[in-house]
Amino acid sequence: MILVPRPFQPLAASVVMALLWWTPGSTGAPPAAGQRQPSFRTGIDVVSLNVTVTDSDGRYVTDLASEEFDVFEDGARQEIKYFDRSNLPIAFSLLVDTSASMEEKLPVAQEAAVGFARRTRPEDLAEVVDFDTRVTVVQGFTNKVGELERAIRHTSVGGSTALYNAVYIALKELKRMRPGGTAEVRRQAIVLLSDGDDTSSLVTFDEALDLAKRSETVIYAIGLRSATEPAGKGFREADFVLRELTQQTGGRVFFSTRAEELSGVYGQIADELSSQYLIGYVSKNLRRDGTWRRIVVQPTRPGIRARTKAGYYAPPAK
Repeated sequence: MILVPRPFQPLAASVVMALLWWTPGSTGAPPAAGQRQPSFRTGIDVVSLNVTVTDSDGRYVTDLASEEFDVFEDGARQEIKYFDRSNLPIAFSLLVDTSASMEEKLPVAQEAAVGFARRTRPEDLAEVVDFDTRVTVVQGFTNKVGELERAIRHTSVGGSTALYNAVYIALKELKRMRPGGTAEVRRQAIVLLSDGDDTSSLVTFDEALDLAKRSETVIYAIGLRSATEPAGKGFREADFVLRELTQQTGGRVFFSTRAEELSGVYGQIADELSSQYLIGYVSKNLRRDGTWRRIVVQPTRPGIRARTKAGYYAPPAK
């Protein structure tokens, strides 16, 4: 069952069922025997950040120590309790727009997505979701590249665009990857490809964005624009949506006018995911008031900058 987070009212059961067409897939293989993964205990409110650091030329900086980061929450400096730069395992959801407008572009988009899936490591987990009028989890979470490839090539076009539904469902699916008790530290990401405005979602943009801001998922988006769109027209609604989802979660948005460029874009996303730091801290603000708290991460080394999610909602009062 899919639940809408507070403060939104629960969706009617018929609406929830209409959002998702899904047969549960593989949950993937566990980490190899003897492979130790860091973990956090429950009962401790750890704020977890995926942090990307680049220099002035956009190159990734991957040799920083924890002492070279300053973390601020609402302007107050925080003490880093956890730090890792070893490219931890990731669970990601690969979302592919298969609406009717993608008909001519889909074969090239499929090949680009397959190339991205082939960079999945044995310790990673991925799922494939296609969306048009409805959202279909074509392949549940797995670490088997062959299954991911088959699922991507199985996607077909038809219908309108339910982008918000797809993001909402993918976030819910990723949340299920964090079990109770002592949870394995696994980064989470959504990689979204779409070429148009949302036209048929039952979930609103505000609901999808709210859930994204409450998650620990980084969203990357690829917007396929029309080559005939006049320069300087300004942000379309779809552009705004993709920018907001990615900015709030610490990801990036890429815009392209040619499907042939998708392979390179997917490659850039894969490179970034393999170059991130994981930073955790326990907030000095002990109030459990459910308010939004702004986060800023600043490297102390000159000439570089860090990108992470814009903030998080504090735990609510019990």
